[in-house]
Amino acid sequence: MAWLDLLQSNPILYRASLAWLIAQSSKVIIAWAKAGKFSWERVTGAGGMPSTHSSLVSALAAGVIRFTGFTSPYTAITVVFALIVMYDATGVRQAAGKQAEALNRLIHHFMLHGHISEEPLKELLGHTRVEVVVGAALGIFIAYV
Repeated sequence: MAWLDLLQSNPILYRASLAWLIAQSSKVIIAWAKAGKFSWERVTGAGGMPSTHSSLVSALAAGVIRFTGFTSPYTAITVVFALIVMYDATGVRQAAGKQAEALNRLIHHFMLHGHISEEPLKELLGHTRVEVVVGAALGIFIAYV
């Protein structure tokens, strides 16, 4: 496959992509084990263990450190980028998920009384700190393997 050869020619991008694939696959398997059934939503959905975003950006930053050195300006860019993504995953997106959960309770209440016919909002948007740390550790591990 030409696209795989092309991807493998960039070791940083290859490792970041591999970290994403492993984290997303792990998320599907973990959700399947917990629920006892396969969920297509977990294949592409946000949230859950481990954080795929954290794995991807951590592998990216660790790969840049590995191949360009810690003092490289690219290291500064990717580390700051990774920290912003991981902060967002535990902060903004986690809060948005909690708001969606509260709104879904209201929607459900009004649906029971025939006052609204709104679709429920997606609640699993962000990550816990543990999910982000595990995702980051996975990404760093993949970058150095």
